[in-house]
Amino acid sequence: MSSQPKIVLYQIGRGPQAPSLTPFAVKLETYLRMARIPYTNQHGRKRSPKGKFPWMIYNGKIISDSQFSIDFLNQNLNIDLNSHLNPEQRAIARAFQKMAEENLYWCLVLCRWVYDNKDWLHRVVGVPKLLIWVVARNVKSQTNGHGIGRHGYEEMLQIMEADLRAISSYLGDKQFLFGDKPCETDAAIFGQLSQFRWHMPGTKGEQLVSETFANLRAYCERMKNAFWPDWAECITDNGKRKATK
Repeated sequence: MSSQPKIVLYQIGRGPQAPSLTPFAVKLETYLRMARIPYTNQHGRKRSPKGKFPWMIYNGKIISDSQFSIDFLNQNLNIDLNSHLNPEQRAIARAFQKMAEENLYWCLVLCRWVYDNKDWLHRVVGVPKLLIWVVARNVKSQTNGHGIGRHGYEEMLQIMEADLRAISSYLGDKQFLFGDKPCETDAAIFGQLSQFRWHMPGTKGEQLVSETFANLRAYCERMKNAFWPDWAECITDNGKRKATK
């Protein structure tokens, strides 16, 4: 029997009401739990060679980027969380993941750093105001390059709502994206939705996920209950560990 690989997951630390403030760390850690892969966390500011979070070391090998980490583990550990999907469903899953991570994500960061969530970042998370200003400038530059940052605030909200509506409509009354069994893309979608659900208080994004599209809130709770039984131990709540409601 071969020994288990040593996997160290590097991320920036726990979040107040969800396990991380970055959806990609929630995605990767949820995947590890879904696949039942043992790992240890290393919290801090040490970035990957690509300058990104999260990243991992697998038996001494550095793998940057959440998706490349997942692809690497799938290949090396012979894991396929999409084995129950047919080719058409796999294509749909990829399309939804790319929409969430390449489009909806930028709405999230614009709301968080530029428009809606800055006071919460300073007051609850403790991010210095100067750092918020620096990050906001970088986010605005990045989103201008992407294209979405060139739209006005209301136009950006329209894009956000359309993306969330698409996920909600496809999910419907199913337990997970493709039925009663979760797939790899559920980890990615949950990563993004976790931020709207728990880390965007008082914003349009929170209202959409928690109220307008109520099935997305229920979906978040199912993912949390299924793969994060230790959720209360994986949040900081401004320094006080506390179960989320």
